[in-house]
Amino acid sequence: MVSLATAKAMALAFPEAEEKSHFEKQDFRVKKRIFAVLHIDKNAMVVKLSAIDQSVFCALDTTIIHPIPGGWGRQGWTMIHLKKVKKSILQDALFTAWKTVAGTSLYRKYFPNS
Repeated sequence: MVSLATAKAMALAFPEAEEKSHFEKQDFRVKKRIFAVLHIDKNAMVVKLSAIDQSVFCALDTTIIHPIPGGWGRQGWTMIHLKKVKKSILQDALFTAWKTVAGTSLYRKYFPNS
């Protein structure tokens, strides 16, 4: 289980990440683009993944991680239930989302040996 406060701290720990608001929800951005959204009412976090990354994370357990229904899910937006997810899995998903949105140049700037 991951608390809302921990999930928020994890998202803000990435380079150049900032917190904003999107449709009255806390979101986390890099380069002005959203990579995660905190859904307090659902005790969940939604992350932006590529289609391949989404399929990998969802293969772990669809009761914990699953695509958002409809078009948003087909664009990679993926729901993670914080009461059920392990902290290490959330960390991996957030990093993958951050990297997806940040792009290669920003990723290499902060992780040059990867």
